[in-house]
Amino acid sequence: MADPMRIRANVDASGVTEVKVLMNHEMETGQRKDASGKTIPAWFIQNVTATHGGRTVLSAQWGPAVSKNPFLSFKFKGAQKGDKVQVTWVDNRGDKRTDEATIA
Repeated sequence: MADPMRIRANVDASGVTEVKVLMNHEMETGQRKDASGKTIPAWFIQNVTATHGGRTVLSAQWGPAVSKNPFLSFKFKGAQKGDKVQVTWVDNRGDKRTDEATIA
């Protein structure tokens, strides 16, 4: 399983929550070759979902063009300090990672 995501979530006075996520993933495109000349198989995050209180606040589909260890930032309304936000990714090999953070 991949290393944990680093997630920071802060709500401002107007009620907008900003979430910043650093995901640990190799994100191979399937176009590079190794030292022996063999193509390295594609391995990348395909789906990213973020939820707050059982409600999906972000749903994204990614492809091989996203960089290694991707960074994601997004905003949503309706959260309060102390609430939890949960981020999940699934890659093209079926690996899955879910982490959560408390909103400050």
